[in-house]
Amino acid sequence: MSTSPVSPAPETDAAKRVLPPKPKAAAIVALSFTLLLYLVELVDVILPGDLDQGGIVSRRLSGLDGVLFAPVLHAGWSHLFANTVPVLLFSFLAMAAGIGRFALVTAIIWVVSGLGVWLIGPANTVTVGASGLAFGWLAYLLVRGIFNRAAGQILVAVVLLGVWSGMLAGLLPGNPGVSWQGHVFGALAGVLAAWLTSRTGKSRKAEPATPGNLGV
Repeated sequence: MSTSPVSPAPETDAAKRVLPPKPKAAAIVALSFTLLLYLVELVDVILPGDLDQGGIVSRRLSGLDGVLFAPVLHAGWSHLFANTVPVLLFSFLAMAAGIGRFALVTAIIWVVSGLGVWLIGPANTVTVGASGLAFGWLAYLLVRGIFNRAAGQILVAVVLLGVWSGMLAGLLPGNPGVSWQGHVFGALAGVLAAWLTSRTGKSRKAEPATPGNLGV
């Protein structure tokens, strides 16, 4: 006797979720990364050396490795305090499609925003801070609903835009000591990440399932 496969019940599209499927795990990840930022700043204060010199030095090969380290370095406690709430909230919400998707999105933002600073940042300066990540996550959250055609995500984007609209001023040049380059490239990277991950999700849906046959 043979049996034909039964189509599984439709599941909620992970790409269209508004909140993380495992909020406790997502909260732990967001808190752990934020605590890492505070630990690094504490070490920077205690040690005689200056860890901030490991940030991005534009257009210098010796400063290119700062792309990896700059997001966890900050120019003092006030700089870190200003980034804390955006990092906590945006990273948590960006885990709606799972921690694996979040890791991919973060990697794209981390690298693209850093390379953008290295390419067009001011000469002879060191750029540090997690604000590039924050702008990237915010941009990702603002546009993901459009790419995913998810009404819930678009509603969240409207709320975020209303509450955090003041951050958009950081995209404009003219503020001394503020890397608008990192903010702009972080935001562009967030849009890129939303587009790439939405295409990946659609391509997976388009793949035909391979039914198995059972026989006795």
